[in-house]
Amino acid sequence: MANPLSPDVLVDPVLLTRALVDIESVSRNEKVIADCVEEVLRQAPHLHTERHGHTVMARTDLGRKRRIVLAGHLDTVPLNNNFPSTVVDDLIYGCGTSDMKSGVALALHLAATLPDPCYDITYLFYEAEEIEAKYNGLNLVSQAHPGWLAADFAVLLEPTYGVVEAGCQGTLRAQIRTTGRRAHTARSWRGVNAIHAAGEVLRRLEDYRPRTVTIDGCTYREGLNAVRIAGGVAGNVVPDECTVEVNLRFAPDRTEKQALEHVHEVFEGYDVEQTDSAPGALPGLAAAPAREFLAAVGAEPAAKLGWTDVARFAAMGVPALNYGPGDPLLAHAPDEHVEIGKIRDGAATLHRWLAPR
Repeated sequence: MANPLSPDVLVDPVLLTRALVDIESVSRNEKVIADCVEEVLRQAPHLHTERHGHTVMARTDLGRKRRIVLAGHLDTVPLNNNFPSTVVDDLIYGCGTSDMKSGVALALHLAATLPDPCYDITYLFYEAEEIEAKYNGLNLVSQAHPGWLAADFAVLLEPTYGVVEAGCQGTLRAQIRTTGRRAHTARSWRGVNAIHAAGEVLRRLEDYRPRTVTIDGCTYREGLNAVRIAGGVAGNVVPDECTVEVNLRFAPDRTEKQALEHVHEVFEGYDVEQTDSAPGALPGLAAAPAREFLAAVGAEPAAKLGWTDVARFAAMGVPALNYGPGDPLLAHAPDEHVEIGKIRDGAATLHRWLAPR
């Protein structure tokens, strides 16, 4: 199969977005798209290109004083009758158009067409962002090739609808367990119903008032929600155990330890078992490349309400922001789409920031 990422496609980020969307790349099935991206990057004489699994890294080595990273994930959520892409007026519809192949297109377009940027640039096109962290390409690279992530500043080309979204929230999942005593439902007074006991857990969630935290002018809204409930033995048995799974999205001024302590406080008296956690990331607006990038965008930054891989860079001491043409409200939706104008505006913004001076 001929590589659809041809030279005439690479010079146009809109055509490139559609070409990338039309390469199916549901998580764990990124080989074909990674092969196509690797091939075009290896043809660029100004780039040094390497690959780990289905993550492709390409970098300039021009001796600049600072290095930035432009990163985007190649995978999508499962298809939902939205493949291949279609165009209606100023909109490109299809799986991954917003999250985040339009962002990937901006980075790949720059990699192919900007041989002499004002910073040295590392481009990272990585696998498996949409699924468990153990498969995440940046996670795997951080273990096998940590030097690939070294930089003074990073931009994750996640969907932000053309504004800068700074930092990100942390996320924590935990199970709140209630217990009881089994009995036959015909003689239920002899038992203690653990599902009924979960009512107090749900009441505490209903009464919960989340914090709103402003950091460097960016306002993060926390949230604590039940996301799953499980219990029951049989249709004629009073259950002796019930679990309520909760998800806390916390502002980046909390550590993971502090977030867990907060969950314990909310559910004092209950058995709390943490099942998953990831730290947030502070806004990262003070770095000189960040200030220049904000000037190129020309708009005030907002807080990132959600978790993204900026947290991986923040954990390594690399300030990072989110910026991309997609609308985050359309991510994973059956009618997912991206505005052609936002793609062109995003490409122009990145060129203003990175072009030789």
